[in-house]
Amino acid sequence: MKRPYIICHMLTSLDGKIAGDYLEEVRTRYFTSKYEEIHDRYECKAWICGRITMEKHFTFGNKLDLDLENTPTIPRTDYVANIDAPGYAVAVDPLGKLGWTKNFIEEDEDRFGHHIIEVLTEEVSDAYLNYLQKLGVSYIFGGKNSLNFTVVVEKLKKLFSIDKLLLEGGGLINGSFLYEGLIDELSLVLVPIVDGSSNSLSLFEASAHLPNSNPVNFYLKSVERLHDGGLWMKYKINPMV
Repeated sequence: MKRPYIICHMLTSLDGKIAGDYLEEVRTRYFTSKYEEIHDRYECKAWICGRITMEKHFTFGNKLDLDLENTPTIPRTDYVANIDAPGYAVAVDPLGKLGWTKNFIEEDEDRFGHHIIEVLTEEVSDAYLNYLQKLGVSYIFGGKNSLNFTVVVEKLKKLFSIDKLLLEGGGLINGSFLYEGLIDELSLVLVPIVDGSSNSLSLFEASAHLPNSNPVNFYLKSVERLHDGGLWMKYKINPMV
């Protein structure tokens, strides 16, 4: 296979929300710790999240003050800064907005030292590319003005030897992977709380630029009961595998 084996690993409320007030409940703490434990059990070399998730948990809204006018033109070619990292944190950031201060994750004990790979479109500024190069952050391009995730994951395997990848949201990225046929397995930690919010993103969201978002069948592989009424469910796309 030209791409990694991809597991979508997510935590949701009973009503399928991946964000919302239920995440702040004391009861949810156990399930978030269980989610991280399962993340580690998969022993994937890399994990991928969207800009909003990365900004919330890792760059904390840090804004960069870049010189947009006096930066030389930089070719839109992939930049590989580290091919021997203990792990890779892949950030989907089409226009280059994340304010990294280091080229690795240091805010999370379980993911400490994971080298950052930015996933960009060619519309990113030269100033941001220059900043990433000086910081030692790797980056790859997934398209001219929108991302083709098939191209992205094939590059992750070719350039960084990533054979197994955890997809960890948000909903639009999960949906893009799903409708491009890139998810092999779904790992779902179900929190026994209803969020009830009408504007919180759900597990899979259809992106407007996708021409086809037909229903996708999943097949149950296993169920594990968790403490306090939760479940860990594993599904496969292909029931024969």
